Amino acid sequence: MSTLNLALMIFLLPVAAFAILALAHRRLPRHGDFLANGSMGLALLASIVVFARALAAEEPILVHWTFDWVPTSAARALQGGVLVDGVTAFMLVVVTSVSFLVYLFSVGYMKDDVRYGRYYASLTLFSASMLGLVLADNLLYLFVFWELVGLSSYILIGHWFERKSAADAAVKAFITTRIGDVGMLIGMLICYWKVGSLAYVDLFAAVSGENLFNAGSDVDWQTWAGVGLFFGAMGKSAQFPFHVWLPDAMEGPTPVSALIHAATMVAAGVYLVGRLFPFFTPEAFLFIAYIGAITALFAATIATVQDDIKKVLAYSTLSQLGYMMLALGVGGYVAGLFHLTTHAFFKAGLFLGSGSVIHAMHHEQSMSKYGGLGKKLPLTAATYLVCVLAIIGCPPFSGFFSKDEILAAALAFAQERGEHWFLAFSGFVTAFLTAFYMFRQFFLTFTGRPRDAHAYEHAHESPWTMTVPLVALAILALLAGGKPGWWFEKLIPPHETARTVRAYAAYHETAGGPLAPVVVQAAERLAPTEEHAPAAGDEAHAGAHGAHGLAMTLALSLAFLGVLVAAAAYWQRRDGATYLNPALIARRLRPLHTLLWNKYYFDELYGLIFVGMTLGVMRLMAAFDRIVIDGIVNFAGLFGKISAFVSGILDNWIVDGAVNGLAGLTSLSGGGLAQTATGRVRHYLLFVALGVIALSVLLFVAI
Repeated sequence: MSTLNLALMIFLLPVAAFAILALAHRRLPRHGDFLANGSMGLALLASIVVFARALAAEEPILVHWTFDWVPTSAARALQGGVLVDGVTAFMLVVVTSVSFLVYLFSVGYMKDDVRYGRYYASLTLFSASMLGLVLADNLLYLFVFWELVGLSSYILIGHWFERKSAADAAVKAFITTRIGDVGMLIGMLICYWKVGSLAYVDLFAAVSGENLFNAGSDVDWQTWAGVGLFFGAMGKSAQFPFHVWLPDAMEGPTPVSALIHAATMVAAGVYLVGRLFPFFTPEAFLFIAYIGAITALFAATIATVQDDIKKVLAYSTLSQLGYMMLALGVGGYVAGLFHLTTHAFFKAGLFLGSGSVIHAMHHEQSMSKYGGLGKKLPLTAATYLVCVLAIIGCPPFSGFFSKDEILAAALAFAQERGEHWFLAFSGFVTAFLTAFYMFRQFFLTFTGRPRDAHAYEHAHESPWTMTVPLVALAILALLAGGKPGWWFEKLIPPHETARTVRAYAAYHETAGGPLAPVVVQAAERLAPTEEHAPAAGDEAHAGAHGAHGLAMTLALSLAFLGVLVAAAAYWQRRDGATYLNPALIARRLRPLHTLLWNKYYFDELYGLIFVGMTLGVMRLMAAFDRIVIDGIVNFAGLFGKISAFVSGILDNWIVDGAVNGLAGLTSLSGGGLAQTATGRVRHYLLFVALGVIALSVLLFVAI
C-alpha cells in the first residue's frame, strides 16, 4: 500500500469509528468499544509502517499530496493537502500508540460509566482531530483540526457534566484556549496578507527568499505573525499565562487526562512550533524561550505542594511543556521534539498509573489518604516508578536523553549570551523540583503505612486491560531514549526545512538578530555542511561539548538532591517517622506554602480582573438597560397612556357629546312633531290658524 493511502487510512479509521459510534453505539455489543480499539489498533500498525519508511527513506518528504478544497481564484489559500515527512511520521506513532493504550485502559476503567458509548465516540473524534492536524500541509487545514481538538477536549473534560465542577472545567478550557486561538488567527491572516498562501512550503520559501514580510515596511510583520501563531500554541499547550485551564481539566475521566496531557491537545502546541520552526524570527524565538522557562519553573513550584494525585501530574505536564518550548526557543529543535516524544510515553504511563490507583482506592484522589499501596498494587507501583525515573531524567531512561539535550541547549545559549541566564537557571531549578515532587508523590502513594485503613483493605491490582497499557508505556519510557541521533535525528535529515533554516539564519546573522548564532547552530545540527562541520579541537565544538557535559552533571546532581530531599521528608522508616517533618516546614514557611497551595492566586486574579470586570460591565449594562432604555420605553408608554386618556375624554365628552346631543335634539324634535299628528280635524285647523297668524306677524315685523 502506498504511503499516501496509509496516511489517509490512519486518519479515516478513527473518523469512521466516530461516525458509527456517534450514530449507533446503543445498538452495538459493549456499546462499540471494540470498534474504537480496533480502528486505533489498525491505525497504529499503519503508523508504524509509515514510521519505518520514513527511517529508511533517502528523501525527506515521503508524500505531499494537494487538492482544491474550494474552487476559487485564490487556489493556494483554499487548497488542502497531506504532508508526510519525518516529523509527521513520529507524531503519527506517538498519537496512535498512546491513543490505543488509553482506549484499552478505558475498557476496565470506564466499564460502568452511564455514557460508555458516547465516551468512546468522543475519544475517536479526539484522536482523529489530532491526526488530521498532524497530516495537514498548511495552516488553514491545521486550524480546522486545531478547533476540532478544542471541541473534543470540551466534550471529554465535561463528560461527567452532571457535576458542576466538570462542566465549569470544560467551559474554562474551551474559553481559555479560544483566547489563544484569536492570536493564532491574526498570525494566519498576516501570513496570507504577506505571502498569499498558508502552505508550509510557501511560508518557508517566503522567509528564506526575498523576506516578503518586511519588504518596504518598518514593521517586522514576520515577528508579529510568529508571535500570533505562538499564542495559539500557548493556549493549546497551556503556557503561562494561559495555564489555568489544564489543572482544572482533571475533572474529566483519568484516561482522558492521559490522552490530553500526552499525545493530543497539549502536544499540538509544541508540534505547531516545531513544524513552523524555520518560520519564526530570532525575536519570536526569544519570546518562546522565556515563556517556556517561566512556565517550567512556575508550574514546578506549584506541583511541590499539591495533594491531588492528578493535579501534581497536571502541573508536571505544564512544567515539561515549558521545557519543550524552552528548547525550541533556544534553537534546540531536535531536543524539544524529542522530549515531546519521550514525555508522551512516560506521562501517559503516569496518568494511567494514577488512574489505576484511583480505581483501586474507589475514586479517592487525595494522596494524604494513600500510603503503602505498593504492596497492594505491585505492578502499578513498578511501572509508575519507571515513569517517575524517566521524567526526572535518570539514566538510562528515555527522559534523561531528551531532558539532557534541552538543558545543554539552554546552558549553551546562556553561556553565549549571559544576559539571558534565567533560561538556564529555570531549567536546572526545575530539574531539582521535578525530582522532588515526583518522588514525593511516589513515597506518599506507594510506600509507608496506609493512612486510610478501610480503603487500603479493599484496594486491589487493576484488571489486565488496565495493567497491560501500563507495562507497555513503562517499556517505551525505558527504551525510547538513547542518543537522539540513533533514530530521532534520522527522521530529520538534511532536507528542505534544514536548508531553509540555514539560509534564514544566515540572513539574520547579517542583520545581527539576537538569536542568529543559535539558529545557525540548529541549522548545522539538522544539516551540517562540510565548511561548517566541527573539526577536531575546534573551540566552538569543544565549548558546546563542555556545555553538554556540565549540563548533564548539574542536572543529575540536582535530580539526585531532589530525590534525597523527598525521601527525607516523605519516606517513612520502620517506626513510621521521617527524617524531616513536612508539616512543620509548611508551618514555618506558611506564607510561601499558602501562595503555592493557592497556585499564586491566578484563578482568583483572573476571577477578579476578567470575570469580575465582565460581571461588572454586565451589571452596568443591565442598569443602563433598566434605567435608561426601559426608562425611555416606560416614559413613552406613560405618554401614550396620558394621550389615550385625554383622547378618551375628548371622544367621550365632546365628539360623542355633540353626536349624542344632535341625536337627542332630533329625537326631541321628532317627538314634539309626533304630538301634532292627532288625527283630529279641529286640531289641524287650529295649527293652520296659528300658522297663518305667525306668518302674518312675521310679515308685519318684516315690513
